[in-house]
Amino acid sequence: MEGDITSTGPHRRRGQPYPSQVPPPGSAPAPGTVPAATVLVLGDSLSAEYGIPRGKGWVALLADKLQAERPDVRVVNASISGDTTAGGRSRLPAMLDQVRPVQVVIELGGNDALRGLDLNSTQNNLEAMIQACRAVNARVVLVGMQIPPNYGPDYSAKFTVMFANLAKKYRTGLVPFFLKGIADAPDATAQFQPDRIHPKAEAHPRMLANVWPEIKKNL
Repeated sequence: MEGDITSTGPHRRRGQPYPSQVPPPGSAPAPGTVPAATVLVLGDSLSAEYGIPRGKGWVALLADKLQAERPDVRVVNASISGDTTAGGRSRLPAMLDQVRPVQVVIELGGNDALRGLDLNSTQNNLEAMIQACRAVNARVVLVGMQIPPNYGPDYSAKFTVMFANLAKKYRTGLVPFFLKGIADAPDATAQFQPDRIHPKAEAHPRMLANVWPEIKKNL
């Protein structure tokens, strides 16, 4: 999310092209199999392994899980630290053409909120991404987020329900709160890195558990 645009290591900087020729670890199908379906994850730093060892993020864990249970399915992680819905919207058409996914997991919007961007713009961007996916018959899972009330109770409430409203309108999959069981845990502080924004590696299995039921429905 916000504040990590200049991150280094396994994370790409904003604007850096996605290395599609070199899939992330765990994204390749098992030996001897041919991938029949691709799940595309379009997200921000919460999906880009910001601040944690490579291969420990929830998307890598998803790829490992699918390799064991559904070796015909591969995962492509097109997440960029610091990305917004506007950035995702601009990148998505090329990714759809290149990857041809059967399912797209959209985990974007948190940075829009942290920047206090107009929610109408955020909603329009999310709608455009959903429509682009539908145009190529790719199913969508929206990953919802919640933000602290210090952004204003009205803004925070509208941001939270935005995901549910879009999911209902377009009949997409919905993860109501990506960080459920983490941000609202009794030991929430211990679940996060020092910036108190990005979960530690130990929290990523729970993040996968929150998303997996919706992904599984669409496979």
